[in-house]
This record gives sequence, C-alpha cells and structure tokens, in this order.
Amino acid sequence: MTDLSYDTLLARREGLVRDLPPGGNEDLRWVMNSATLILGERDAVLVDTFTTIEQNERLIDWIRGHERKLTHIYCTHGHGDHIYGIGQLLEAFPGVQAVATAGAVAGARIQAEDDWREGFWGRLFPGQIPVAVVPDELEGDRILLEGHELRVVDTGHTDTEGTSVLWAADAKLVVAGDVVYNHTHMYLAETDPDSRAQWIAALRTIQELGAEHVVAGHKHPDHDDDPSNIQESIAYLLDVEEALSTRASALEFYQAVLARHPRRVNPGSLWGAAKVLKPSA
Repeated sequence: MTDLSYDTLLARREGLVRDLPPGGNEDLRWVMNSATLILGERDAVLVDTFTTIEQNERLIDWIRGHERKLTHIYCTHGHGDHIYGIGQLLEAFPGVQAVATAGAVAGARIQAEDDWREGFWGRLFPGQIPVAVVPDELEGDRILLEGHELRVVDTGHTDTEGTSVLWAADAKLVVAGDVVYNHTHMYLAETDPDSRAQWIAALRTIQELGAEHVVAGHKHPDHDDDPSNIQESIAYLLDVEEALSTRASALEFYQAVLARHPRRVNPGSLWGAAKVLKPSA
C-alpha cells in the first residue's frame, strides 16, 4: 500500500470585520484560508474549498497540477469561506463527491441562502461569490483513499455548529478546519461559555490522536503545520475566558486579548467577537 502525503494551498483575503478601533496591527488585517489535498499514488481527497470565484479557479489549477484523480471533497464545516467553491470543483472534476457531516450540511444550507451568500459574503466581496452548492451528507464516518481510512472526528460546536476534523492516521495528519487556528485570531462570534468549553475539549481530543501534522483552516503562511498549534489554540481560548471575566467593555476585552496575542493575523475577528460577547459596554 502506497504511503499517503499531503499538500496545502493558501488563499489570502480581507478579514470580515473592518471597523477596528484605531491603533496598530494594520499589517495584520487579512486572513488565509487553507485547502488540503490528501494524496495517494493515483487518487486524492480535497478538504475544504475557498471563498471567491478567482480563488477557486486557482484551486482547480493547483489540484490538476498534482495529476491525481479527485474522488472526494470533504467539508469540515458549513461556513461559506470553506464551502462556496464546491460547485466550481464539481464542474471541473466530473464524478467527484462533495460530502460533509449532517451538522456541516445543515450549516452549508444556511450559508447557501441569499441572506448569507449575497447579503453577507456578497456585500463584503461584491461579484466574487460563486453559486452555492451544498455537499451531500457523508454515509458513515470515513472516506477510503486507496485503502487508507480518512476518519471523521466530530468536534461538535467549536467556532460554529457541526464542525469536524479529518484524521488520516496512516499519514499522522489531522486536517482540522476551523477547530485549530495557526497564528490567527480565532472566530468567537458564534460561541458562548458552554461551546468554548466544548471547543477546548475537542482540541484535547485531537491532541490525543498523536498527529505529527495539523493543518488549520486559517493559518499564517510563515508557520508550519506543527501540532503545537492545538495547544496554542487552547491557550488562546483560556485567555479569552480570563479577559471576559475581568474586562468590562468590548474595547477593554479586545485590547487585553490583543496584548497577549499581538502578532496573530486577522484582529478583526477578535474585534467582531468583542462586540458580540460584550454588547452592552
């Protein structure tokens, strides 16, 4: 049986929250999405797609360059910046299956609606959002790639409902979607204390897999896929809890977390969370 390998393509876009308080970090106001190709000798499985038409066209060319048959597109969760490329890829690679867990499919259906695709994403990226296609629900909890099992690990509510990671044990690889963040501010606007505790528990479950490579859905291009990003994500969430309990206003919370994590990219995600989690101040 041929060993598995993987490759990751990054796509940079502007952050979604753009009304940040005045101050530094202007050079960090962007975010990278990752799409990961798990490679066998002849076939490949893609994990997640990109946001815009142009980004997904580049993704298609990159996949073709690997000279493998694409059998599956697996979506780790339903956020638009991970699922909007499905339609373009299905057209480019006839016969490929786009799949996700039931929870991710439910999230993708919401993001495919006009209120989200046009009213939210289309407003931020006018004329750039593809026609949305919802993945099919995966039967069972694994995908076979040339005899290797790629196992779905359900992580529940992390940065949104219905998230998961894909565990390729034979490659000691976790493709983590938005459960793990790599030197990027974590998306917290859909969280509460219970879901953040669940998120930390999910991260500890991933740690126990013993992966040697952990690909985050949002990663800094200057940092590799080191499993230490799992612990760093836990530490970030614990810092968030501490700041929430000790800071009275959205701005104070934002500044406190930023002071502990000054060089993570996409501070707009933190500011967006601050306005949601500290709405009265």
